[in-house]
Amino acid sequence: MYLKMFVLSGSALILWLAPLTALDKRIGWHKAIQGLSLGAAIACAVSAGNIARKLADENEIEEIKTRAITADVVDEIATSAYVSQSQRQQEAEIILASPMEIEAKREALEALCSENFQPETTANTSDKDARDLELWWKVEAAQIEGKTQTWIIENIFKMKGRKFAEGKAQLAELLRRFGDA
Repeated sequence: MYLKMFVLSGSALILWLAPLTALDKRIGWHKAIQGLSLGAAIACAVSAGNIARKLADENEIEEIKTRAITADVVDEIATSAYVSQSQRQQEAEIILASPMEIEAKREALEALCSENFQPETTANTSDKDARDLELWWKVEAAQIEGKTQTWIIENIFKMKGRKFAEGKAQLAELLRRFGDA
């Protein structure tokens, strides 16, 4: 396209200047050739101008595409940075969680992992107290997990239906004995 534009521009210039310098102005048909040459020069110049305008429009479109791609890349980078910052903030919040929460979760995990654990019984604690303490650990772990009292009674105490009231009383007793400890 550029070559065509340059050739047309050069031809227009030559067609305009050549008759003026090469032809004799006194001969009649030379003036007609000068007119034709000038008309051809104008046509070449107009064609070259049209090509130049078309090239300018294409360059403008390419520039718009480039800006759009750049904007997309910048947006992608900004989004990635935001997501990364959010993840780091969540991780920091988890790390900075209160020691009480961490300790409670650790105890709950310990209780879940050691269901077969039998607590030491001393001369002052009976087997019933040891069983109640183990049951309390399970209840406490379920509460930390967010389980309801109904779930605890039905799944840990294994008391459903008619025995549900008895399980509710047993849970209240455990809460009274070990809840504040």
